[in-house]
Amino acid sequence: MTATMKALLLKQHGDVTDLTVVDDYPVPTADAGHVVIRVGASSFNYHDVFTVKGMPGIKVPLPVIIGLDMAGEITELGEGVTGWKVGDRVLVNPLYPGKGLMGEMLDGGMAQYCKVSVGQLIRMPDKVSFVDAASLPVAYGTAHRMLVTHKTVKAGDKVLILGASGGVGTGCVMLAKQLGCEVIACAGSQDKMDRLKELGADHVVNYRETDFSKWAIEKYGKPQRRTYEGGVDVVINFTGGDTWAPSLKCVKRGGSILVCGATAGHDPKEDLRYIWSFELKVIGSNSFYDDDLAALMDMIQEGTLKPVVDKELSLEEAAEGLRMIRDREVMGKIVVTP
Repeated sequence: MTATMKALLLKQHGDVTDLTVVDDYPVPTADAGHVVIRVGASSFNYHDVFTVKGMPGIKVPLPVIIGLDMAGEITELGEGVTGWKVGDRVLVNPLYPGKGLMGEMLDGGMAQYCKVSVGQLIRMPDKVSFVDAASLPVAYGTAHRMLVTHKTVKAGDKVLILGASGGVGTGCVMLAKQLGCEVIACAGSQDKMDRLKELGADHVVNYRETDFSKWAIEKYGKPQRRTYEGGVDVVINFTGGDTWAPSLKCVKRGGSILVCGATAGHDPKEDLRYIWSFELKVIGSNSFYDDDLAALMDMIQEGTLKPVVDKELSLEEAAEGLRMIRDREVMGKIVVTP
């Protein structure tokens, strides 16, 4: 008799309410080069919203268990797996070699068990919890690569962060502060602004009530074409949409705009005059690597980083958690403990 498990299943593209919790999904088995983990925690990202809705040009093999980020304990080793043993605590890099992302192109972490390639495993330090580890890959890993690996910010820089209350945003706030930056965090409610101040943001701006670009110009002066006065040094913009043109207007001459996504639209109105007139640098950063994730877990182990988790939910509550992410009601991460 085949063992079964609970899982959050996407059977057809649509709304988050179309996600189904099943209790009769077959428990995976470990074939050659793979392990099975008992999922200790799995976290949502905005990417999961796009997966549920369906993305042009990406054919998701349905049904599929969603969830990119996961951490857990090895329960079974496949043939040829060396260097690991049952009971080892692991974080999983969501990128499956040759196939794509877990929770999109193959079953992901929103289940009690998951099969992963041995090449995706990253050993967890003793003091790092499953919840904290599962918060890292897509959000904090992306932030770490964009700021630290690419060396895009330095001590003393004025760094304005859009979408600062989400997973990537909170990661950017904390990492930028650790690097000695003056951080301006933009969010959509007073509660989020208060919590961002607690995380270390020097200034907070409610983008629903205040034009963040005009705020920056009033605070630091209008960027000058012939000198390096006025404006902020860096804008972190992974929202896109109608925030793009205002971002160009408040960056100082020689400053940078960092881009790792476009949650509000990838084809915004553009004004190239700002880019050449102020010698701006638009720097893209894509994904994350094992080194980023290992470095972040070392920071947690050392007590210098604590991922921001808004809520820990059960599988039965998970769809509501993804709705909260979609509707931007979340501060940090939503983590599910199957």
